[in-house]
Amino acid sequence: MFNLDNLLNNPKSFFLIAGPCAIEKEEMAFKICNEINNISKNFEINFVFKGSFKKANRTRIGSFTGIGDQNALEILKKVGEEFSIPTTTDIHEIKHAKLASSYVDILQIPAFLARQTDLIVAAAKTGKIINIKKGQFMSPESMFFAVQKVKESGNSNVLVTERGSTFGYQDLVVDFRSIPKMKEYAPVVLDITHSLQQPNQSSGITGGKPELIETLAKAGIASGVDGIFIETHYNPDEAKSDGKNMLPLDQLKYLIEKLVRLRSSI
Repeated sequence: MFNLDNLLNNPKSFFLIAGPCAIEKEEMAFKICNEINNISKNFEINFVFKGSFKKANRTRIGSFTGIGDQNALEILKKVGEEFSIPTTTDIHEIKHAKLASSYVDILQIPAFLARQTDLIVAAAKTGKIINIKKGQFMSPESMFFAVQKVKESGNSNVLVTERGSTFGYQDLVVDFRSIPKMKEYAPVVLDITHSLQQPNQSSGITGGKPELIETLAKAGIASGVDGIFIETHYNPDEAKSDGKNMLPLDQLKYLIEKLVRLRSSI
């Protein structure tokens, strides 16, 4: 079984969690993964392909939620097997822990659900790596207890992800003091693209500031994060979810090159 040792076996670099916000179709997932996988191999960084099998947290009732749970999960499994890489998806309900664990290597707990004990325990008991995103409303110190929920359930494979804190109603801000504090509890990932979201827009569609992706990513590397989380798409304007804060896929290579150089200089 894939575990944290596999992910953290390159102490001189960082690992990359990347992919589209949601699985839209098989062709799209394979196209995006192929490009990211080639970039990761070129720069010798560990890569985890991500994609939501279901988008449960939507602003409007008519927003895209997925192509069917089983269909999306089977695509994630095919991608992992085809490219021989680990995969991850987020879960929102207790029943999804067991379901998704049959298809992916890492179960992600969304930021809004980071305090949901039953969900975290159910995920932990699958034995998979658990990645808990820090709630926008939580301090870094409070993530100690989230991590303990996983470990006290018999699973030591746990990550925590910084993705910004609520700053007013329509913006997020990353407090980089969170990185060294949470590294005391578990390896830390910085979710670049979600930290640049602008939620609660009057249109009912979440906005974003993708022009700041490089700035935030560099700051994360300089702060000593273990991993970087980036959502990317070959055409963000046509993405069915979170297109406003995604990195265009054709810009990923240049960003990773800069981050690898920066990490090697620290």
